[in-house]
Amino acid sequence: MKDGIFWGLGHASTIFVIGILMLLFKVGISAQYFRYFEATAGGMLIALALYRLTKFFRGRIAVLHTHPHVYGGDNDTHLHVTTRRQNAHQRMHSLAFVVGLLHGLAGSGALILLAMSAIKGPVEGLAYLVLFGTGCIGGMLLAAGLLSIPFSKKIMQARTLHGILIITSSTLCLAYGSKVIYENLIV
Repeated sequence: MKDGIFWGLGHASTIFVIGILMLLFKVGISAQYFRYFEATAGGMLIALALYRLTKFFRGRIAVLHTHPHVYGGDNDTHLHVTTRRQNAHQRMHSLAFVVGLLHGLAGSGALILLAMSAIKGPVEGLAYLVLFGTGCIGGMLLAAGLLSIPFSKKIMQARTLHGILIITSSTLCLAYGSKVIYENLIV
């Protein structure tokens, strides 16, 4: 859940900077730029998936073992290949913050652009940015909490399920990131 807070802080920081530039310094940002920001977010998803897969497979060693099975009264020995982790898990909240920074440039950046163009006064604009940023942090905290349920300590003790969850989520990130890049740069 701490990652969710840092993700939200990064997201809110980007939104706040864009909003301040627009409110106080009257900087205009073309909506066309947000297609590139979206594509960057897609690239980030691909990079995160590759990072997660690399981290998952690095530090693993293959273990060959045999054990007997009894089938209908017959004893049979099978060879199995499994993997186990060599080094401990490590959290990096700074990565969640950077993800939030890049994520803030994507879809929400266009929303802020629209909102800031409709708000006339700097006080109302700052109030909107603070409210929006607080909502980002709360929303990301909630999302991270809900999405972390499949990765709880109890479930993560099942090595096979752990591997399936990591490979599946990374594959989804690769596919969705590629789709976002394709839609924003190619189509």
